[in-house]
Amino acid sequence: MDVKEIREKSVSELNDMLKDLKEDLFKLRFRHAVNQLENPMRLKAVKKDIAKVKTVIKERELADSAKS
Repeated sequence: MDVKEIREKSVSELNDMLKDLKEDLFKLRFRHAVNQLENPMRLKAVKKDIAKVKTVIKERELADSAKS
């Protein structure tokens, strides 16, 4: 997932995306624990996507608070 794509979304879309990514991470961790995960690098990619989304959300919160 590209940061440009993330920045184009609204805050509500970002929150929904974050929720979905966290659910995916949970499912991937469970599959990894029972050795049914085909691509273990997917865990790392999902974690990075979560971090990107959280960063954009935080940037927007700080920008909004600076405007006030």
